[in-house]
This record gives sequence, C-alpha cells and structure tokens, in this order.
Amino acid sequence: MLDGKKVLFSGMQATGSLTLGNYLGALKNWVSIADEYETFYGVVDMHSITIRQDPAELRKRARTLLTLYIAAGLDPEKNCIYYQSHVTGHAELAWILNCFTYMGELNRMTQFKDKAAKHADNINAGLFTYPVLMAADILLYQSDVVPVGIDQMQHLEITRDIAQRFNAIYGEVFTVPEAYIGKVGAKIMSLQDPAKKMSKSDENPNASIYLMDDPDTIMRKFKRAVTDSEACVRYCDEQPGIHNLIDIYCACTGKTPAETEREFDGKGYGDFKTAVGEAVVGVLKPLQDRFEDLSKNKDYLNSVIKNNAEKAQYISNKTLRKVQKKIGFPERIR
Repeated sequence: MLDGKKVLFSGMQATGSLTLGNYLGALKNWVSIADEYETFYGVVDMHSITIRQDPAELRKRARTLLTLYIAAGLDPEKNCIYYQSHVTGHAELAWILNCFTYMGELNRMTQFKDKAAKHADNINAGLFTYPVLMAADILLYQSDVVPVGIDQMQHLEITRDIAQRFNAIYGEVFTVPEAYIGKVGAKIMSLQDPAKKMSKSDENPNASIYLMDDPDTIMRKFKRAVTDSEACVRYCDEQPGIHNLIDIYCACTGKTPAETEREFDGKGYGDFKTAVGEAVVGVLKPLQDRFEDLSKNKDYLNSVIKNNAEKAQYISNKTLRKVQKKIGFPERIR
C-alpha cells in the first residue's frame, strides 16, 4: 500500500508498434483505473533485449511507447511512467531472486519454449530467466495487483511462488501479488486470422491496426478483414471474424453486441466494415493528435522521464535495501 492505495504494476515491451489490441485490451483500462490505485507503468526495455535489437531503434521505440502512455491519457503526475532500464533495482533484485528460483520452474515456462523455438540461433540465459526479471519488476514496488491475460498468468504464478519462498525464509518482505480483477479489456484478434490475438509482431501488415496508422490505412485494413460467407452481422462463435469486428466496434462506441446486431440487421459486411473502421479512426485521432503535440515538446517529455525515474528509484530502493539487509549484504556507508 502507498498513500492508502493498493499498488498496481504493469508494463509493455519497447519492441514493435502498439496495436489497437494493446490499446483496447490494456492501455485504455490503465487510464480508467488511474485514480483507484497507486500505479507504476514501465516501458520494459530490459526485457526487450532477450532478442537482438537495433540500438537506435530500441531507443526510439522506448520513447514512442512512453509518449503513447501519456497520449492515451495516463497523467505522469498521477502515474509513475518510467523506463525500466533507468531504475537499477530491477536488475539488482532480479539477480537476488535468481538465487531463489529453481531451474525446474523456469523449464516449465511456456513462453521460453515458444521464444526459443522462434529464435533458435539466440537461446540466451536472459530468455530463460526472463520470468525472474518480471518477478523483480512486480515485487520491487510491493505490488498488490497485476493486470494479466491468460498468456501471462504463468508469470504471475511463478512471481507469487518466489515471493512466498523468500518470505518463508526471511519473514514478510514481499507483498504477494494477486491478478487484477476488474474491468476486462476487449480481447482483440487478428484481422486476418481471428483465431489468434492481434500482435505487434505479426508479419502480415494487414492483420493489425497500429495506433499511428492513418485513417486511409485503417479503412483499407478493415475492408480486407477476414469474415465469412454468411453475409449477416451476428455475434457468435461460428463467425469468428465478425465476432472480432463486433468486439472492436463495441469497444470503440460503447454499444453492446445486441445493439450492434440490430443496427446492422439486413446490411452487408461492406457497410459494417466501413462503420468499424470509422469508429476506430474516431477513437485513435485524438490520441494521434496528442502524441504529435507531445513529441514536439521534448523538454516536457525529458522532465517526465527524469522525475518519474527518480520516483521509481526512490520507492524501489525501499524494497531493495530491505531485501539486501535480509540476505546479509553489508550495509552501505553514506
């Protein structure tokens, strides 16, 4: 707890470009809970280097991501928005927690197996111990809750196991985090393969809507979206492509699936796809305009980066010093 509020931690990797799925599924909800929790939102650039990155591109994407956090509505005065690599406690705590994590636990992590299969030429130790750094991210701020999807639940479970193991040895040092239970963001699927999530790393450029796509690109991608041959706008599992488009439309307009079905009763897919595209353009335009304004104000962004890093460093140091004392590291002479 900080200032009487529960602590919430989350973050996104500084790789690829944020998609509509990232916005509707996570970022939009982060904004809605800003007043409810003491929040820490990291640009997790340290996680990004388990895969080889172009240095200049990584720096650019990290700044873009941080700017998008603010453009989406996160107030950096109320939310601690920072670069993971600017807070030394993430790496320091991760090493300590490595010594309290078992090889068998890491061997069971499905994300390691998936990424190792995709990057067989670079199966590095960082990729293997990725979940420990994620645990450090969460435990460093004594996080009470963490928003996670089904694909990230395994990481939260190992974080809880590590925290409980450490606490059993040294006392109640870490808050054991829970999964965030609250308003669930829309789960947005690929426009070209509605059986899988919309992804920053999809090789098909028509599969994802990116937050900085211009209106013409957005409309074109929706017109090419996969549907089916039934030619009716119906919210059912048998029509996964239309199901996904209805989810997007509802997330952008506030309407329900039933209202959407009634609105487009008797109309074809062309009319519906156009309406979905226009709704998305309407949602993204203010964010894009805000992003452009922020990008021109380098002094403001630099002050946010500096001030929030200092806040994150100060708060995380409290946990780190406590952990270091518990395990027997010599006290620092000041």
